[in-house]
Amino acid sequence: MRTGFTHQFMLMRENEAKKEDHSNTTDHLELRAETCPIYLNIINVYRTNTCGELRIENVGQNVTLAGWVQRTRKMGGMTFVDLRDRYGITQLVFNEEKNADLCAQANKLGREYVIQVTGEVNERYSKNANIPTGDIEIIVSKLVVLNASQTPPFTIEENTDGGDDLRMKYRYLDLRRSNVRANLELRHKFCLAVRHFLDSKGFLEIETPVLVGSTPEGARDFVVPSRMNPGQFYALPQSPQTLKQLLMVAGMDRYFQIVKCFRDEDLRADRQPEFTQIDCEMSFVQQDDIINVFEEMTKHLFKELRGVDLGDTPFLRLSWKEAMRRFGSDKPDMRFGMEFVELKDIFTGKADFAVFNDAAYIGGICAEGCAVYTRKQVDELTNFVKSQQVGAKGLVYARIQEDGSVKSSVDKFYSQEVLQEMKEAFNAKPGDLILILSGEDANKTRKQLCELRLLMGERLGLRDKNKFALLWVVDFPMFEWSDEEGRLMAMHHPFTSPKPCDIEKLDSDPASVLADAYDMVCNGVEVGGGSIRIHDAVLQAKIFKVLGFTPEKAQEQFGFLMNAFKYGAPPHGGLAYGLDRFVSLFAGLDSIRDCIAFPKNNSGRDVMLDAPGFVDQTQLDELHLVIKHPEA
Repeated sequence: MRTGFTHQFMLMRENEAKKEDHSNTTDHLELRAETCPIYLNIINVYRTNTCGELRIENVGQNVTLAGWVQRTRKMGGMTFVDLRDRYGITQLVFNEEKNADLCAQANKLGREYVIQVTGEVNERYSKNANIPTGDIEIIVSKLVVLNASQTPPFTIEENTDGGDDLRMKYRYLDLRRSNVRANLELRHKFCLAVRHFLDSKGFLEIETPVLVGSTPEGARDFVVPSRMNPGQFYALPQSPQTLKQLLMVAGMDRYFQIVKCFRDEDLRADRQPEFTQIDCEMSFVQQDDIINVFEEMTKHLFKELRGVDLGDTPFLRLSWKEAMRRFGSDKPDMRFGMEFVELKDIFTGKADFAVFNDAAYIGGICAEGCAVYTRKQVDELTNFVKSQQVGAKGLVYARIQEDGSVKSSVDKFYSQEVLQEMKEAFNAKPGDLILILSGEDANKTRKQLCELRLLMGERLGLRDKNKFALLWVVDFPMFEWSDEEGRLMAMHHPFTSPKPCDIEKLDSDPASVLADAYDMVCNGVEVGGGSIRIHDAVLQAKIFKVLGFTPEKAQEQFGFLMNAFKYGAPPHGGLAYGLDRFVSLFAGLDSIRDCIAFPKNNSGRDVMLDAPGFVDQTQLDELHLVIKHPEA
């Protein structure tokens, strides 16, 4: 029925077109523009060109531009206006001698006025090599103010005078800035490149629901009350994990989705309550199959979007245990060395120094050429490691002198012979500075030393944003102990498969079991992670048991998945990339917020929309909800 109607409508339009007299095209277009606003957009009467496309070869052409006033400059009888749109900036020229009224009109323009101009492209006398349109200007013959503007609360410039909170409140103005807009353009191209690559590899883009059931394992859910089911709630997905596994059971074989995910957790520079994942899953694969495909995709993205050729060499792979031992992090920044050296065997029992003798871990890093650090600079490092952010009790340092001797803050406890043994362990040279931490908890101390390593890497200029070091971290522990829960928790999620050789340990020693999981790390940032999944209902039930689920609870929360496994689930696995994080790395940003169109602040608030906010009592009544206000 609809097909017939559409065909009939198209025939009617074609017949009308044949009857129309197009002898006067201009009159025809003006008539249609007056009577049909939609048609006005189609024929684009507002502009013939953008503000970024005119060049020297366009000199002599009559053009119409539209955009925002970036700035105005009056020089004698001349007024110059920089007109900006999404594509660039073009200089407009108004000459008082040739058209005093038009020039007077231009002098009334304010910043961010929306205007339309018509004029002739002219070669600039004073060219601007900093912009693509810097060889030309427009000698304006007609000016129309399409919309006036109040003075914006901050300058719409690359280096603006607006602070973060002010820019987020007026984000629609902030997005006019060329550098912020460029971040969104990069994000757009990133998504296109991902889709093109995955399509070429046989992946299907399939949407999954946004309203799902709550799964308390992992981060906190955002919950959504159901009006039609009083007292019951949906949850916004933390990821489409179980849904994409069901797609594998359904035989979809290769799936991906660029998908919004939601986690109600504390925020940092690389986290938002809602974020975007490139979510992927494959059937009939092992770990190497997945790593190979997505390593190829990553190299493709770097070459297409950054012009960086990562070569044919496979990315480095480190086990989780090795990464923690050498760098104190499961996402080590490999742009520089400064690896940890363990010193417990060198120092323990060699002197009456309880700080080292009682420590479970003693380790240090060697900062090349930093022996020249002043006492003030060393004190700054000490205060950093003792800060609440890091939490160490103190810092020991040792300078390697020009004659090869060692001058240390623990000189009075240790002989030069012991200090020389320490120097050799680092292979340190004259002019180097050794920084040492110790503690009663080895893992905690390594993490503290990691923070110190990253700080020194930053100070020494070793964390170049235009240099990229990628690796895979593999062989994670399957479980980690939670003091808060008083039980083992899944380090990734409950659907991660154990290493096949460790499955038999689930009953006897679950804490030692390794997961068939992997993370991709770039410049110290986890940009993606995944695992081989469990596809057997019996093994999945065993994992739930280790995690403290009763059979009834497991069935209540995940029965749909375990039941699906009974109908021929294939071996499968996948991973998800953090799109926001990956794009921010490509853009050289310190925070993911500037590659998101409308981000939240560090308190999870949208200060532009003033959300979250209160709702009317009528809405609460419809949802059968009562607000319990906290006690004053």
